[in-house]
Amino acid sequence: MINRESGSLEQNSHEERNLLETPDSATDSTSEETADDTGQCMTRTMLKQLSLVLLTLQNALLILVMRYTRTRKGDMYFATTAVVLSEGLKVLTSLMILAAQEGTFIKLMCYLRDNIWRQPLDCLKVSVPAFIYTLQNNLLYIALSNLDAATFQVSYQLKILTTALFSVLMLKKKLSPQQWSALVILFVGVALVQFRPEDSKSSKTATTDQRPSVGLFAVILSCFMSGFAGVYFEKILKGTKQSLWLRNVQLGSMSVIIGLITMEIKDGPKIQERGFFFGYDYVVWIVIVFQSLGGLLVAVVVKYADNILKGFATSAAIVLSCIASIYLFDFKLSFPFTTGAFLVIISVYIYSKFVPENSLPQVNVGKEKSPSRLM
Repeated sequence: MINRESGSLEQNSHEERNLLETPDSATDSTSEETADDTGQCMTRTMLKQLSLVLLTLQNALLILVMRYTRTRKGDMYFATTAVVLSEGLKVLTSLMILAAQEGTFIKLMCYLRDNIWRQPLDCLKVSVPAFIYTLQNNLLYIALSNLDAATFQVSYQLKILTTALFSVLMLKKKLSPQQWSALVILFVGVALVQFRPEDSKSSKTATTDQRPSVGLFAVILSCFMSGFAGVYFEKILKGTKQSLWLRNVQLGSMSVIIGLITMEIKDGPKIQERGFFFGYDYVVWIVIVFQSLGGLLVAVVVKYADNILKGFATSAAIVLSCIASIYLFDFKLSFPFTTGAFLVIISVYIYSKFVPENSLPQVNVGKEKSPSRLM
């Protein structure tokens, strides 16, 4: 009896001790979870800010550096070769991301075999936007050879208008009344930018013949191509289970093939005579890297930020391009240009701000929960 009672007393004392220790352990676990949540929140905020800064710099620097390479003295590189290298770098980057997701080289090869080699018809779907994107990239070089960086940066925002129109027609998306108003403001702003005084239409630093009408036509055509190809590619992504990076591999591979054909048709004899890398230096390689990595930065911003901050990055890039053009390319501000640029910036903000709830993108994660596959 005494042993049983002593045993029960010891058991009760252990239970009381456990009850007294439980709140401390619960407090410790709660504090650890709070610390983890705080750390994740800080990391996400840092990634958001970093991605926005990088996207702003990429949007501004790409146009400025590309304009510089097309108007400076010396040997002029072939734009068609730059387009091919840019698309090839996109493929290489996407393959590296896929390799990191799959884990081993053998798994990557099996993944590509199952989703590319064994599905040739699926790859043909990507040939349409690949063809359009290749032509669009070549048109960008033509536009920046004939338009100053600031005018191009503002005028190229017409792609928002064309993308919206194709989204309504092809994806049956609904725009809010504020967004329709923003598109009208955008069109007026871009139109005002084209009315500039005679003494500011050409840059003193340009060493090539400037044909603004050709540059404007190239921008408008490029905007329509960008809008259609972007919406078509979005429709493909939503209608299939393949990841974004696999689609980028397919898109980039087809673009390289089409780019090589375009290069041979347009500059074949000249390239055979002077070489593929004629006129290349480190500045041209900067253009290629910036152009190829721009899409990846947009994906990061879409994941860690939102459309409003993406629109802010676009507006900031316009301001940076205008300021830099004044000092680098002897660009002269005029009242029509300043008014038009201001209207474009306002329209970008309004269009990004007032997005209907039912038109927000929804990602079907399924079994894949890797963050990089959601970008």
